[in-house]
Amino acid sequence: MPKLYEYLGLDVFFYSNEHQPVHVHGKYQGREGRAELRIVEGRVIGIDFMPQPGRPPLKSGEMQQFRALVEAKAEDIVQKWVDYFVLHKSVSPEKITKALP
Repeated sequence: MPKLYEYLGLDVFFYSNEHQPVHVHGKYQGREGRAELRIVEGRVIGIDFMPQPGRPPLKSGEMQQFRALVEAKAEDIVQKWVDYFVLHKSVSPEKITKALP
């Protein structure tokens, strides 16, 4: 389970056995959400946020933090997906300690 970001207590990661579409999970104290990135011709054109089936959903404020991070890092998330799942490279987590706009 490669962790991509730690953001104000929220962990953002891929599960190791992921599948298309490109997506990430956000987890905070056992609650979890999911963000699917819509990509056309290599560009992120939208992001769909949803609860993770079978897990308690992120609370409203946690989902706002998750949304802010994924929107700010969308292109980087796609690159990390390619690195990890296509090129089989390791990805290093980034710790973000200040709130994103």
